[in-house]
Amino acid sequence: MLFTVIGALLGALFGGLPGFFIGGFIGYGAGIALRRTVIGGLRMAQTQLLDSVFAVMGALCKADNVVTRDEIKAVEQMFGMLNLHGEQRAQAKNAFNRGKQVDFDLDAAVDQFARISRGRTPLVQLFLQMQVMAVAADGRVDPAEHEMLVRIARRLGLGEAHVSQLEALLRASTGGPAGAGTRPTQNRLADAYTAIGVTPEADAATIKRAYRKLISKNHPDKLAARGLPESMRAVAEERSRELNSAYDLIKSARSDVR
Repeated sequence: MLFTVIGALLGALFGGLPGFFIGGFIGYGAGIALRRTVIGGLRMAQTQLLDSVFAVMGALCKADNVVTRDEIKAVEQMFGMLNLHGEQRAQAKNAFNRGKQVDFDLDAAVDQFARISRGRTPLVQLFLQMQVMAVAADGRVDPAEHEMLVRIARRLGLGEAHVSQLEALLRASTGGPAGAGTRPTQNRLADAYTAIGVTPEADAATIKRAYRKLISKNHPDKLAARGLPESMRAVAEERSRELNSAYDLIKSARSDVR
């Protein structure tokens, strides 16, 4: 509508009444062309995003030479989280299978994602979180998988510490909540501290401040405002749940943290 009005006004300015109608017609056509271009560009970007996410995931799951049933189940669960159906679901499966091939170019796939994400940190972080969720689905991250995760993270401008924090977050949150009056195991508790970004020696105020900062920074609405696609909102919500779970573990072990 805006282009139609602009075209009509410019046509009237330079060609009177005939120019008004001709300009309006041209503006209408330009508006349709622009909408098609924008929509087509968004679809292409989404296609490339899915391709990068699941191709890299296939390579990671095959890094230890075996793709387990638990890993496949986790990948299928992510299809649901991203609300993939029909053609998109088939595309994601094809990308995952391609990533498992011996001649798959991992660096090229990561670079493609880097171009799509354009340095948007929330998207990069959730991309890595999805990769960790997949390879940790069988209960552990194999050293070969960890090494590949670090390689991917560094290529995206992050470090090994970020990967370790994501792994700790997943371990802390997947063992189920500690029951009332029950202390979590030392390993899970250590992972919870790492996930929040503090040490066990930190005082209650420091722990609470670190937790609130992470929760605020990773809130789905804030991430959306910083460029997170709506299709990945469920992944952001899962990250928030995991952070809450890690903090709950710390609260169950310390009477001074509330």
